[in-house]
Order: sequence, then structure tokens, then C-alpha cells
Amino acid sequence: MSDFPVQPPAVAWPTLAWPQRPLDDRDVEALVDQLFSDEGTFGLSLALVVVRGGEIVTERYGPECGPDTTLISWSMAKSITHAVFGLLVGDGLVDLDAPAPVAAWADDDRSAITIRDLLEMSSGLHFVEDYVDGEASDVIEMLFGSGQGDHAAYAADQPAEHPPGTVWSYSSGTTNILARIATDLLGGAADPDGGRGRMERFLADRLFGPLGMSSASPKFDDRGTFVGSSYVYATARDFARFGLLYLRGGRWQDSALLPDGWVESARTPARATVPTSERHGYGSHWWTWFRSRSAFSANGYETQRIVVDPERDLVIVRLGKTPAELGERVDEQLDRLRTAFSVVPPS
Repeated sequence: MSDFPVQPPAVAWPTLAWPQRPLDDRDVEALVDQLFSDEGTFGLSLALVVVRGGEIVTERYGPECGPDTTLISWSMAKSITHAVFGLLVGDGLVDLDAPAPVAAWADDDRSAITIRDLLEMSSGLHFVEDYVDGEASDVIEMLFGSGQGDHAAYAADQPAEHPPGTVWSYSSGTTNILARIATDLLGGAADPDGGRGRMERFLADRLFGPLGMSSASPKFDDRGTFVGSSYVYATARDFARFGLLYLRGGRWQDSALLPDGWVESARTPARATVPTSERHGYGSHWWTWFRSRSAFSANGYETQRIVVDPERDLVIVRLGKTPAELGERVDEQLDRLRTAFSVVPPS
């Protein structure tokens, strides 16, 4: 694992505006051209931002999109939820290895589930993450069916299938349980709006605001819980700001926004084994990149990606609409783009 690179002294932090240094590299441009022109291979690409050494070096947009266009995160929002818990840990509000404070679990085996289990997707709860088969899918039922009014309650009511921490199972319900826990820790349970206002202010004041993510718009369910599994809208440049926070090890300007070691936890392999059917490995609400020992990524439906590569001092944001069967091809192309940049020697 490489150390997280620091922001070069001569490069301004992009809190107000992104420093740019256009890259004159035919190989990189050819890869970007392919990604946007070959829809049959890669699906529809809507935005690409490449940040190297803290500067935007390549940027491209698809039809009816530009630097000010906000696009959906889908499950990249899970990695934003990871940042929320980093802030709460830094505030001393969370013990990762204590039982998760979920009232519905108080009197049964689920009471042993910890926040660390939830962050690593190893709660042991039943949850079917299927975006096609609506009859079997819990994620569709949670977001659009009987659970749409209170996503966290729907997920928390699922039965235990395995002891906590033993079996890895990707679950959007797990993230929404975490989002409800975070809101309650902020004192939102008794608020008339269910704590929505508190979480909106927390995200704005502690995360989006300090990073300059002025376009970021989180969405909430009827209960007032942040839909941390799926719904943050932002520009590609603002998603790149979030990626840069993690590339810099949780530091922004002169401050440690996230506590020491929190970003490392994002890419540290989860304790439970990730099935070989998954292309990427998993850490803690971030994925480990499939062809790198140090890179990691925020991944979302339709192959939304924020790829963070500390060895290359690189962030790649790709947003678009790609059918599931083409997603591996996009990842392969993003990996070609990633490795078109040289490894940066340690400073």
C-alpha cells in the first residue's frame, strides 16, 4: 500500500475553482474518445473528469451535459456515507465495535451487529440486491415499493441469515440503516422532520461545504432519512472533489477533515470474504480496484465511478448510463486510462 500523496504546494485546493492543466497526451485522448464514441461497447458516457496532482488534466462531457450538469450518484453515495461516519468517529459519537443502536434488534440475535459489520457489508441480514428481478429484489421494494417511506426500517426488519461479521453480502439496505443511525446520533430522532434538517446541515457544514461541493444535493425518504445508499446529485467536478479528499488521506487544505486512518479503512479488505463473482474487492463502503494494490473506488449502478489511485496521484470520475452487461468493459477502459499515467515516485 502506498502513502496518500499530499497536495503539491504550487497547486491550489479546488474549494472555489478547479486548477486546470490540459494534458497533451494522444494515448489518453484516444482512450477518452473511445469511451465516449463507442456506445455499443461502453454504453452512454455523460461525464469524465481526470485529476492528476490536484489539477484537472482531462475533462469530457456527453450529450446535453457540461461542467454544471448534476448527475445521480447511485451507489457512489455509499462512500459518502462512509465519510459521514468518519466525521462522527472524529466527533467521538461512534464506537465501531459496539452493538449498532437499532431498537428493533434489542431483544434478538441481531443485537450483536456492530457498525463495523454494517460498514463492511457483513451484517448477516437477509437482503436481495437485484436491480432486474422486481419480484425477488429487496432493493427495488425498499426504494420504490412498501419500504419507500422508511428505507431503514424496511432493511432493519429483515431477518438474520448469518452471524454478524462472517458473510459478506452487498446491501443498499445496510447503508440506509447506517444513515438512520447517523441521523439519530445527531439528535434527529425526535425532530418533526425525522432529522432531515440536521443531516442536511451536517452534510453541508461538515463535508460538502468545506470541499466546495456546492452542487451536491442529497435526497431523503419520507421518514427524513438520508438515502445514503443511492441518492446524491452533483456535478462530475464535485464528485472529483470528494475523490480528492480520499486521495489526500482525508485532509483538505490545512485540516484533517476525516480522522487518521479513516481513509485507509475504506480500502482495507473487509474481514468477510468477498465472493469471486464480484469483479472488485470490498473494503468499508468503498470497493478495492480490481487491478491495483492501492487504488479503490466508489461504484454505482450503470457504472458510475470515482476511482482513487494514490500511487499515481490520480482521481477519475466517470458518470453515464451503461447496461450491466457492459459494465466490465467500462472498468477495463478506465483501468487502461488509469495505467496510462505513470506511478509518482514517493516524495
